[in-house]
Amino acid sequence: MRSIAYALPTLPGFTGPKTYAAWPVWRDSTTRTVKFEPMPKKEAAKRWYAARRFDRQTHQSGRHGGVIGRAGLAVLYALLFDCLDFATGCLEPSYDEIAAKAGVCRRTVATALQNLRALGLLHWQRRSREGTDEFGRFRLVQEKNAYAVLPSSQWKGFYEPPPPAPPPEPGTWGDHPPLADPISEAVTELRHGQRQAALAFLESDPGDGLAAVLARFGRAVFGPQA
Repeated sequence: MRSIAYALPTLPGFTGPKTYAAWPVWRDSTTRTVKFEPMPKKEAAKRWYAARRFDRQTHQSGRHGGVIGRAGLAVLYALLFDCLDFATGCLEPSYDEIAAKAGVCRRTVATALQNLRALGLLHWQRRSREGTDEFGRFRLVQEKNAYAVLPSSQWKGFYEPPPPAPPPEPGTWGDHPPLADPISEAVTELRHGQRQAALAFLESDPGDGLAAVLARFGRAVFGPQA
């Protein structure tokens, strides 16, 4: 027999009975196949070290870590190096798997995942599959989430210093002029009467045999204090 609450919504001051979804799955769950992108281990390591830099960049005095935090880094490490299939990019661990790999509890995992997503480091897609209940009736069954660790270009508040500029092309503006050989420099110095500087240039390149001979000859002619 139904409760009298079913008849009360028509009367002022009453609300209807509490209802439940036909299938207890998250509203944004999809039954479609999620396509993963392969991530080489080198790229995973690159994102991990970038996350550590991000946490150091946002460190505040008197606090443990930065915006990611120790638990967040532990969860991220577990995702990248304990749960991720580098060849396929498949990343679909359960909360219990992440907790076991990261050495934290389920509640900490949930908090860390939410924080990583808010910072732009992580994205996930809730999934479900079609099934039947014990009476053979159609139902949706919740599946494990599909995760993706995003590149540092999408992280909120992270500053990645640009790589050093490449050297200028030979002969272009900013290129260093080629150095003259020791003998030519020595001749220039001798023209200005700078014997000591000339001998120093001759001795500057031990691999130049001719310059070394001329330097010894100059020392013999001009004396050791020339």
